[in-house]
Amino acid sequence: MKFRRPRSLNGLILVGFGLVALPLLVAVIWALVNLDRLAEQSADIVTMGVESADNNRLLTDEVVQLQRSTNQYYVLRNDESRILMRQDLRRIERRLQAMATLTNQAGAVELSVMIGREARSIVRAVSVENVSNRDAETAIARFGPLRQQVDSLTIQLKTFVDTELGNLQESTSKAQRISAWQVAALVPGTLLLVLFFTLLIGRPIRQIDNAIHQLGQSGFSKPIDIKGPTDLERLGRQLEWLRVRLLELAQEKNRFLRHMSHELKTPLANIREGTEILLDGAVGDLDKPQREVTDILRMNGLKLQQLIENLLSFSAWQAKSEVLTLSDFPLRALVISVAKEQRLALKSAGIQLRLEVEDINVNADRDKMRTVLDNLLSNAVKFTPKGGMVTIRASRETASFVINFADTGPGIPDEERTRIFEAFFQGRREQGGHVAGTGIGLSVVLECIQAHDGSVELVDTGEFPGAHFRIHVPQASVTAQQKLAANA
Repeated sequence: MKFRRPRSLNGLILVGFGLVALPLLVAVIWALVNLDRLAEQSADIVTMGVESADNNRLLTDEVVQLQRSTNQYYVLRNDESRILMRQDLRRIERRLQAMATLTNQAGAVELSVMIGREARSIVRAVSVENVSNRDAETAIARFGPLRQQVDSLTIQLKTFVDTELGNLQESTSKAQRISAWQVAALVPGTLLLVLFFTLLIGRPIRQIDNAIHQLGQSGFSKPIDIKGPTDLERLGRQLEWLRVRLLELAQEKNRFLRHMSHELKTPLANIREGTEILLDGAVGDLDKPQREVTDILRMNGLKLQQLIENLLSFSAWQAKSEVLTLSDFPLRALVISVAKEQRLALKSAGIQLRLEVEDINVNADRDKMRTVLDNLLSNAVKFTPKGGMVTIRASRETASFVINFADTGPGIPDEERTRIFEAFFQGRREQGGHVAGTGIGLSVVLECIQAHDGSVELVDTGEFPGAHFRIHVPQASVTAQQKLAANA
């Protein structure tokens, strides 16, 4: 039979609470009922023991008193003594009658009847008219066995009370054992029920949490499907609608960026071509001031081209349409090539470039690494004051290569450190140069490095006063390929 769970979250919580509380409630009720029964039995046994002790003591005293009054009648032989003797006999009979319930429970009815019969027999024997002394003494002598019967009745009733007390103790121990087993069974059972309903409730909540985290990380490609209570499924459908809407907005944004970037590249290419014609002297020689202005135009044209390429690269990464093209290449030669492309910007700003790059071969996407180096160097030039210095270090580690970019600029404020890799985020500090940035340079750097399963972080070593970026790019696959080649 299929378990039909409640469809709503509130219903599921109520059912879970009921199933968890029901065994506990049954156990508590059972314990209360048994406790009440044991308390009642205990009270009955205590009352029975007290009454038994009192009746046994009184019965013994009354037999002794009957023996005394019988002896008195034997000596005096008057009516007053006979009346006293008969009164003592009636007290014994009433005492035995009062003890009838207890003697019946103890199985001592026969002994009780014998005591009463013997007492009456003694009194009748002594009360006979003109009874001889011998017969009277014989009858009185029967008080010894009568007292022994009374003692036997006392012992039998005491044994019965002790047995009942032992039974009560056994019942109490049994109830304790049952309670202990119930607790031993209820604790894991309750934990299993709690775990079961926690999973029923927690799984869709975790799915919703993962879906929200996915949306927060711009993960719009994976559909959101929440299984669970109806209200949580309804929330999941709303999140799916939000995901589709955000995906449409992201696609529209990327299309806009691609179209805008392509539209800007055509006039920019014409501007750059015209600038190169002027610098080559195709339309006449330029004097020194004219050449300086043309150099400025050329340099800023290159900056605009870099910004547009960043927009195209960012749009391509967002659309997940680019793949890595891995190859082996010398890292130092690539760094020098990027530095030469920005020599005019470095010279114009009066910034020194210090290269501490080991002559190593790395395995990566050459174009992506060029974009990373170019963006970080452009970023350092923007924020380094005139006369400052930019340092580039690169070295190999065990399973990766490391690149450090550092400058002597103002650095990055603490409140902006967590957002510098966000797309289109620009800090409050003014940038250098004639062309403002778009705020996606570091975002493109992060995308390129993450595509290599690497990392880029902002570090504080105390060696440089400005910003210091450190890049790790793993090379484990290269090491494995080299080992395979050596074994072949």
